[in-house]
Amino acid sequence: MFRNDLLHKKRILITGGGTGLGKGMAQRFLKLGAEVYICGRREEVLKNTAAELSSATRGRIHAIPCDVRTLDAVEAMIDTIWKDGPLDVLVNNAAGNFIARTEELSPRAFESVIGIVLMGTLHATMACGRRWLKAGHRGTVLSISATYAPVGSAYVVPSAISKSAVEALTRSLAVEWGDRGIRLNAIAPGPIPTQGAFSRVLPRPELEKLALERNPLHRFGTVEELANLAAFLISDGSGYVNGEVIRMDGGEFLQGAGEFSNLGRALTEEDWASIKPRKRTS
Repeated sequence: MFRNDLLHKKRILITGGGTGLGKGMAQRFLKLGAEVYICGRREEVLKNTAAELSSATRGRIHAIPCDVRTLDAVEAMIDTIWKDGPLDVLVNNAAGNFIARTEELSPRAFESVIGIVLMGTLHATMACGRRWLKAGHRGTVLSISATYAPVGSAYVVPSAISKSAVEALTRSLAVEWGDRGIRLNAIAPGPIPTQGAFSRVLPRPELEKLALERNPLHRFGTVEELANLAAFLISDGSGYVNGEVIRMDGGEFLQGAGEFSNLGRALTEEDWASIKPRKRTS
């Protein structure tokens, strides 16, 4: 089904599109004929990614700096994009996470993650949704959730709170907006190695082995697998899929819920000290 024109004439915005999963999806969508906009907080990273992907795919890609935590910034970005025509697809990928013992997190740490994951998703979804509804334009929203969203997970509590709310938003608006031509779905990926990510969540090499043992397939997912699933869900070929959260984790969730819950027994005090100052944002 992944013919070269699968996403031809689709105009797509990917938040957090400069690195990791966002960059991988952008590359795949470009190869399938889409015009892609990527946004994020780091302008230099966005420019480099846009230059790299444009050269590799000969696709149309645009980089727009934007902090999705700020409503005014999101509205300004969407206005800029809409000057050349409406978007067809929004991918809510921007994320932030801390691996930490919850009692050690400051209120600002909670605010940072919730601001990016939940409020950023809400800002972008509403900005696009209101414009689509007003114009009677069909649209698709795809959000990146987490396998622990339905059940929670120790040591990533701000993320668990935010991701569960994103799933509730997805299901709720799928019903409310479905009869007006707007579909909303989400992907809940299991562990997918991206540059620098595993060194932050798994500070010792042997912890990777433990993570693999949790998975029935005894492997991690790939960015390419995630990008292919995303391409299908935003394509017209999935037009009857609405309000779904697709878990893509090799069966890990079925073997044991709570992605990071086992860290309490696996990490030493030295490990906690090594990861405490670090955070993951994209």
